[in-house]
Amino acid sequence: MITYQLGVDDIADMRFACSPLLETATSLWALTEPSAHVLHLSWVRQTAARADWPDRDLLMALVSPQLHWLPDFLTPRPSSPLPDVHDELAQIRATPPRQAVADIIRAYDGRPLPPVLVDLCANPRRLRDRVCTAIAAYWTLAIEPHWPRMRALLEADMIHRAQLLARDGAAAVLTGLDPSVVWSNGALRMRISSYELDYETDVSGRGLWLVPTLFAKHTIAPLNPDEPPTVAYPARGIGTLWETRPEPAAGALADLLGKTRADLLMALDAPTSTIELARRRNVSPSAISQHLATLHANGLVARARAGRVVLYTRTELADRLIHNRL
Repeated sequence: MITYQLGVDDIADMRFACSPLLETATSLWALTEPSAHVLHLSWVRQTAARADWPDRDLLMALVSPQLHWLPDFLTPRPSSPLPDVHDELAQIRATPPRQAVADIIRAYDGRPLPPVLVDLCANPRRLRDRVCTAIAAYWTLAIEPHWPRMRALLEADMIHRAQLLARDGAAAVLTGLDPSVVWSNGALRMRISSYELDYETDVSGRGLWLVPTLFAKHTIAPLNPDEPPTVAYPARGIGTLWETRPEPAAGALADLLGKTRADLLMALDAPTSTIELARRRNVSPSAISQHLATLHANGLVARARAGRVVLYTRTELADRLIHNRL
């Protein structure tokens, strides 16, 4: 069992984030044990069939056998609600080499390391650098092509939890993360029955990040109790991740709303920030904000705060309008 002792300030500083590097690292679980990740089988088949994996044996060795733990340094604590993968990769490249070795040994929990890790652990700096290079290349090959869809589902979960927090309070959010989570008297307990992990730590003003993830079967947290408090939990709607959806027609919508607002509405099939929408179109955030304000005033977009970021998404009315169902 993992227990986080939370004070009032810790609960007030509770934040949501999604992490591209967390998805990159935990996706190795699905490749290691496909039968336990049937919702991802189409992705598993596609990825496993690739012949251009960089350092495949090393990557698969990072998932400890039987336990299926991952070294903590591969999944750094988010620094913002929507971190950039390149910033996260820079974090793991800055990991002290000996810490990288210690995290790998801790993940194996006394079990013998495979030869590829034994050889590299003798040279901690070479180990860290080679792992970072392999993870970066694996991101590009296996996760980046699907990241927009993955991120959309994760952001949708963040919006749902943020709305739940505003409506029902922190207790409803914490107990709703997963059936394995218990919240009582200021203690957040995660019962991870299949894992031999047992520690208790005070959050003590360090804040708590809640991170939805696509490849975890239950809540997970750092193996090392000294790591920054973070809880990754299964996101909602994972079964829809690999669905194929028909492209809606935008011609009539542009006639009604104007091309700019119609394009924005089409882009909001998943929660997105003003800054991201502006970046995609190479325009100023203020220009996007004006159009979003009009769409929001007419009930076509909804907005919710996730941490310090405001995310916008289409409403049901907008979906019906796009698909000519009015």
